[in-house]
Amino acid sequence: MRGGSSPWRAVATHPSTRPLTENLACDTLIVGAGITGALLAERLTRQGLDTVIVDREHPGRGSTAASTSMLLWEIDRPLVELAAIYGFERAARAYRASLEAVTGLIALVRQHDLPGTLRTRRSLYLAAGSSANELLDEHKLRRRAELPGEFLDHARLLDGYGMARAGAIISPGAADADPLQLAHGLLRLATRRGARQFDAEAVAFDPASAAVTVGLENGCEIAAKAVVLATGYAMPDIVHSEIQTVSSSWAIATTPQPQNVWKDGALIWELAKDYLYARTTPDGRIIIGGEDSEEIVAPDARDRLIPRKSRRLIRRLTALWPFAETEIDYRWAGTFDTTRDGLPLIGPVPGAKGVYAAYGYGGNGITFSYLAAQLIGNLIAGGTSPLLDDFALDRDAGMAAH
Repeated sequence: MRGGSSPWRAVATHPSTRPLTENLACDTLIVGAGITGALLAERLTRQGLDTVIVDREHPGRGSTAASTSMLLWEIDRPLVELAAIYGFERAARAYRASLEAVTGLIALVRQHDLPGTLRTRRSLYLAAGSSANELLDEHKLRRRAELPGEFLDHARLLDGYGMARAGAIISPGAADADPLQLAHGLLRLATRRGARQFDAEAVAFDPASAAVTVGLENGCEIAAKAVVLATGYAMPDIVHSEIQTVSSSWAIATTPQPQNVWKDGALIWELAKDYLYARTTPDGRIIIGGEDSEEIVAPDARDRLIPRKSRRLIRRLTALWPFAETEIDYRWAGTFDTTRDGLPLIGPVPGAKGVYAAYGYGGNGITFSYLAAQLIGNLIAGGTSPLLDDFALDRDAGMAAH
């Protein structure tokens, strides 16, 4: 799921796990112990459910370790494009839910004093070309949806942030964090509440009337009233969706240079299909990523490109922010899934009673993971939400492709 070395891998220690050597029964089984599984474990144990977590990897050492952990509420698809696909009300509902998710995650971290050095940030959404007209249209529709943000023309952007782009939207409500420390803190919180965590690989799923039986690679079984899949892009065979695509992304982290970072350490990304994205860290590193590819997803081929992609990212950093020192401490690559409409896959797995999917995907992975935990927790408790139709695994992929 990832190659190279990120700054998170270098410092994080994972919670202890143990092999499973006997059959178990529980209320809820979470398959996957990355940031998505950790957020689910926190939510489900908060609801008082007997929860088991299994993962074939060390906790958080899959896609979570490759995340740049930019907690944006703005979705990969601009609101203008999402409204053209699904209509304004449905698109605006997704954007507002994403904003509320970041707000909720910040509150959760503060309530439990979780590790992860989470910091509230503003996001700077940059024009990628010579015109800011698309950004102006986006800002106008966001105002209609009552979303926060201010448009900056070229002069104000250059004066305020030192960036020579045609324009930008500056918005409050975002955050950044160390994704591994955050995931591990959430898992420790869940285990203090009684969650059991095992080093095990789920290989078979048998939904039945009263429980879902999950077979493990070592021959043991877990019977759960509800199973939640938080397996990243490694989807089990029981999950079928035509709307997601596997993609690779590359990133680098510079040496610490707190004297050279841009104003407020805002989270930076572009109005472009394969956008550049950048953030800072508490010790003043600059992290920049992008160069995404849907063609190069095999691990060996992806990782062979790390040196070349790193050089290109340095050139793009210099063009974006000429004040940066360009010595690299970390360079890495990760494989992720994206969806054609930029929205997550959250909710019941069609044809598999009692099995639920929690797939964040795209640039909003952690934001959508928090949202998945809230929606699925509520669903297991007997609630519902119109967002479950918006994020359904079998939603109309053909329409979203246009």
